[in-house]
Amino acid sequence: MIHKLSGIYETVDFREDEQICLYYNDEYENYPPHWHSSFEVLMPIVNGYRVLCGGKEYHLREGDVLIIGPGMLHELFAPESGERIIFQPSLNHISTREINLLTMIINPATLITPEGYPQIYDRVKTLMLEIKDAYFSELPYQETLIISKFLEILACVGHWHVTVGQQKDTVTTSSRQKEYVEKFILITDYINNHFAEDLSLEGVAAQAGFSKYHFSRLFKQYTDSTFYKYLNQKRIEYAKTLLQDPGMTVTEVAFKSGFSSLSAFLRMFKLMNNCTPTEFREMYDPTKLGAWESAKN
Repeated sequence: MIHKLSGIYETVDFREDEQICLYYNDEYENYPPHWHSSFEVLMPIVNGYRVLCGGKEYHLREGDVLIIGPGMLHELFAPESGERIIFQPSLNHISTREINLLTMIINPATLITPEGYPQIYDRVKTLMLEIKDAYFSELPYQETLIISKFLEILACVGHWHVTVGQQKDTVTTSSRQKEYVEKFILITDYINNHFAEDLSLEGVAAQAGFSKYHFSRLFKQYTDSTFYKYLNQKRIEYAKTLLQDPGMTVTEVAFKSGFSSLSAFLRMFKLMNNCTPTEFREMYDPTKLGAWESAKN
């Protein structure tokens, strides 16, 4: 199978009329910084794997599972020998409010290990192996089966965060927990639709019916992010799509993405992507870097 990069944007080699792609990879080959609109899930089977994503370095051991969110710039480093599953599912065609919230919890990447996620690790590992077996099988409704298993992985991560929140907040009842999850699904949906506007912590908290202090605590508990971190993340994700238009200046991109100043945009873009908007645009430009292809097995 073929792995294609145009600059740093990866065209995922989905099978015809499908939104899933999986490689059982044993190549001693590194993959330079790139991004794509699908998720990427990595699980070493033999030996480890090293990944850079969101300014953080992840060292995967055999059986660890790393989920990388859509649109996240990442770089892969292979050992001299080893085998790993590289799974790329797209959920663009079934995007829902719950999936948007789960994506936010995962972004930029979530490493599932026995120590970090003891209650869900075994199930997630099993699901990844089942996804691999199903992908190379001739089962009917294969794509639906695989997507359902990936959705279960996302749900496991979401349930884990709710469980951790319940352990930290012994006062809140289970029914109130469910109410809060539903409310924060609506809140994040609102931010997704209005991120380019002049949103403030105080304003969104008031709209949700919370004080800004209570809202900040709950937002972190139920989304694993701060309000402004999530808001800026949505703005930068949108900016990346605008930067693909060579006719739009960086200043125009900054203001269309919701930033009040060019300097704030440049600082936040560099922080989240480890490159400037201009560097990102140049890396995306296929006339400057060309198309890069390598075989994956």
